[in-house]
Amino acid sequence: MSKLVFQSVAVNTDPMTQPTPTPALSAPDLTEIQTGRLADPFSLLGPSHRGHAGHLVVHLPDAQRVTAVIDGTAYPLAAQAPGVFAGMIPPGSAYILRVGNGSPENGAQEWEQEDPYRFGPVLGELDEYLIGEGTHQRLWHVLGARVIRHEGVEGTCFALWAPSAQAVAVVGDFNQWDARRAPMRPRGTTGVWELFIPGVAEGASYKYRIIGPDGRELPLKADPIGFGSEHPPQTASVVRSITGYGWRDAAWLEGRAEAQDRRAPMSVYEVHLGSWRKRGDRPLSYVEAATELVDYAVDMGFTHIELMPISEHPFAGSWGYQPVGLYAPTVRHGPPHEFRDLVDAAHARGLGIILDWVPGHFPSDAHGLAQFDGTALYEHADPREGFHPDWNTCIYNFGRREVVNYLTSNALYWLEEYHIDGLRVDAVASMLYRDYSRKAGEWVPNIHGGRENLEAIALLQRVNTLTYGAVPGSMMIAEESTSFPGVSRPVDAGGLGFGFKWNMGWMNDTLRYMEHAPIHRRHHHHLMTFGIDYAFSENFILPISHDEVVHGKGAMIAKMPGDAWEKFANLRAYYGYMWGHPGKKLLFMGCEFAQAHEWNHDAELDWAALSRPENAGIQRLVRDLNTLYRGTPALHARDCEAEGFAWLDGGATDISVFAWARFGGPGDDPVVVIANMTPVERPGWRCAFPQAGHWDEVLNTDAAIYGGGNRGNMGGVVTEAVAHHGHAQSAQITLPPLSTVMFRYRGAE
Repeated sequence: MSKLVFQSVAVNTDPMTQPTPTPALSAPDLTEIQTGRLADPFSLLGPSHRGHAGHLVVHLPDAQRVTAVIDGTAYPLAAQAPGVFAGMIPPGSAYILRVGNGSPENGAQEWEQEDPYRFGPVLGELDEYLIGEGTHQRLWHVLGARVIRHEGVEGTCFALWAPSAQAVAVVGDFNQWDARRAPMRPRGTTGVWELFIPGVAEGASYKYRIIGPDGRELPLKADPIGFGSEHPPQTASVVRSITGYGWRDAAWLEGRAEAQDRRAPMSVYEVHLGSWRKRGDRPLSYVEAATELVDYAVDMGFTHIELMPISEHPFAGSWGYQPVGLYAPTVRHGPPHEFRDLVDAAHARGLGIILDWVPGHFPSDAHGLAQFDGTALYEHADPREGFHPDWNTCIYNFGRREVVNYLTSNALYWLEEYHIDGLRVDAVASMLYRDYSRKAGEWVPNIHGGRENLEAIALLQRVNTLTYGAVPGSMMIAEESTSFPGVSRPVDAGGLGFGFKWNMGWMNDTLRYMEHAPIHRRHHHHLMTFGIDYAFSENFILPISHDEVVHGKGAMIAKMPGDAWEKFANLRAYYGYMWGHPGKKLLFMGCEFAQAHEWNHDAELDWAALSRPENAGIQRLVRDLNTLYRGTPALHARDCEAEGFAWLDGGATDISVFAWARFGGPGDDPVVVIANMTPVERPGWRCAFPQAGHWDEVLNTDAAIYGGGNRGNMGGVVTEAVAHHGHAQSAQITLPPLSTVMFRYRGAE
């Protein structure tokens, strides 16, 4: 509790102005106060004990004497029991407590402090109504630990939802973690508990002591809407003020809708902030990343950085995908305002920031959401619906309105409070299907007897509708691994309402193809062409994510067959194929320079690899691919439209060659992409071109600057009036071995 500046006071001895003598407290009331199990603490504590105005009761376990001070006049309180004091004061008076302990002989101490139980409620009636209805779009404005000024006094308002609790108390380093000192006030029928504690400020650690419906004391719980946390392995929440940041990104936000439109280029650099780069044994801070990571991503030509989950999580080995503090940026890299520094710095350089968001499940750690108020509050009670067998985690109860409100509000929180540009929703498939990773008998059908999780579908539709409506220019991205229809179709058209979907099928098929030795690839040609059959059914992102370089899958370079030269040539050809293929791009950190080993979240990337020419060549290729992709509308403007693609030769199965054209809008020069996936150079290979004239060779993955053999077409080709594959003109070109080449139309000769 707060300790105020000490001031001298006069004791009220005037019998004409002294309040009525203090009535004795009942034995049951004393017991309830001393144990701290108060279901309604404001009925017992504060200046209206049992509704009697002016009957002041305070509970200060360490105190030996207490006086209420009002306008310089002291009203001594009488000890009723150890730590419990009572007395009469003028009704409606704003008082300060003067507290003392010890004696002159053993070092007496005296101080002054506010009494939390003299303050009125903070939550308004409208807030209570919306919380109860499950429609409060911005829960963080009313729940959590908010640093505020209330009734003229600075402090922190603590509020949480625990409808089945018999009693709730705030414990922290400001009250010796003693639940008797700060029991909370219940707010009507909402299930919300609230307490304003004067003097508690930024940096205070706290948890909640909850008495469950059976009278059992639960493990201390962290705040579900806490804005900060202690450093793991410590698990307390930390009071953080998240107001007052001086954003400087107005220009970025104004143009964001255009920058994130589906016709804009999007090349995403996926990053695990804890292992991208380190300072000795520690990861970069948010402030350090605001310079180093942002500079690197800009230099590499990416349009976005996607951060793996930064919501607070107790176990580093979960990479953030088992969050406990869904509203707290992890303190591993710094406090919330420093995370804002990273976002602000990215926006100043024209980079968007995407966060991985995990609304599908949460860990069962004792201090977290599991059995939060002694009941299955956030999760399903039935393990067939509430427990995830793959990850040993709890599944949110998507059918409970307050839980849905908690999740949708959290999505809006990141977009509004931290100016995040988009959320990539993790494990959407596990949310959509009730039988996901479950055997027969281990799941519960929906009301129609089907396997679709109707409640989860409604949640996703609601969160997408809310975020797109409330935050102009933001985007929602689904990591969805099935063929569920309409993932990126608008909700009013029957879809889930996402802006984009990861193309997991494309990723799996093409990597399977590349892992085959070139001599066998002709038998698997369809793996590279099948993706076009559905490429425009959704707004797709082509993802080479962290999941492809862990758990024994090998690094990207290790997936490639052949000797050392062939491995690098294969990877260069694959990246050229990927950047030429319809769909936005995503590449996990380290893949851009062909790190040799799998990603290890405990160690930084192998930056020393860039001293080798072949690795530096891959990095330069990715930089040039990004530059070409961003500057060439034909390669991005119709990523999601069938009109932007045409096969020129998708059937060269025997020689494993693929050729296609990409088109932008009216007036945009088309591009021809040709990939040769064998180690055989093919001079004089005839390819159809969609227009007659001169075509510049704008990219060749076999260029010497990338580590190749510098074979190609001397900067370009000119078509001949030789019909080929349905086109009136064609050209003979040189296809270097294991390479992708791109030609951009210059104009008629």
